[in-house]
Amino acid sequence: MRGDWDRGWLRYGFIAPALVLLVAMNIFPLLYSIVLSFTNADLVGSNSSWVGVLNYKFVFKFAKYGQALRTTALFVFLAVACELLLGFGLAYALRDRFALKPLVLTVLLVPMMLPQAVMGLFWKLILNGNYGALNQFLGLLGFSQPQWITDPDLKFLSVLMVDVWMWTPFMMLISLAALQAIPPHIYEAAAIDRASPWRTFRRITLPMCAPLLGLAVLLRATDALKQFDLIMALTGPNDRVTQTLSALLYQTVFRDGKVGLGTAYSYVILVLVIALASVFLRYMGRLQRESDS
Repeated sequence: MRGDWDRGWLRYGFIAPALVLLVAMNIFPLLYSIVLSFTNADLVGSNSSWVGVLNYKFVFKFAKYGQALRTTALFVFLAVACELLLGFGLAYALRDRFALKPLVLTVLLVPMMLPQAVMGLFWKLILNGNYGALNQFLGLLGFSQPQWITDPDLKFLSVLMVDVWMWTPFMMLISLAALQAIPPHIYEAAAIDRASPWRTFRRITLPMCAPLLGLAVLLRATDALKQFDLIMALTGPNDRVTQTLSALLYQTVFRDGKVGLGTAYSYVILVLVIALASVFLRYMGRLQRESDS
């Protein structure tokens, strides 16, 4: 009995440092930020008072928040849809073996591996209306040279284009894994039954890829909801056309100094992310139950 008791305490002794670190680095800041969201705390100064749900009421009444919410929703929908279609198309084209497939995959995956902030600054130089490489190339071809990051009609498109360029490889990688996980004998049976390519694609390929594609959409959508790096690098956090929820949160806390209000903003964003994740998880669970039955 004494040995079992000692082993139990030894086990807790090994776990305790990790638990203490988890509480110190994650749980305590989370609980403290919840408290801050119900106060009028400022970035500068230590005085704050309890305001209840006033911050949350202000979030939904603030016109800029509504605009940022619409911008974020449109960005998430267009970015994820384009990346899914392009990524799945590339994966479908690369599903078979060929000599240069490893090299092609490596080149296509490079944008996904680079930091977003660095790529944002890199693309800001490329898209510059006066000396950018893209406009120089368009000028050589005789086309007009748009102001990609200063024209209000093109700012949002420019950010979207860069995000699609960076994250289409992610969709392609997961789509390729889903396609290669389909057993070859299923396609052989379809060929014996003389199923057309379109029928095979619609009845076999898409349904069997759906769970992994749903996971890819979930991961990209939750990440796109928090888009900040590209906005900050390309157009700045205060641009009305491209200001997302995360950019508005940055402005609220670090420019206006309203920590309490900014914390309330962050929890509204957190609820949106959790709600989106819950919808996709329920959908993926239904797909899994259908495939099991």
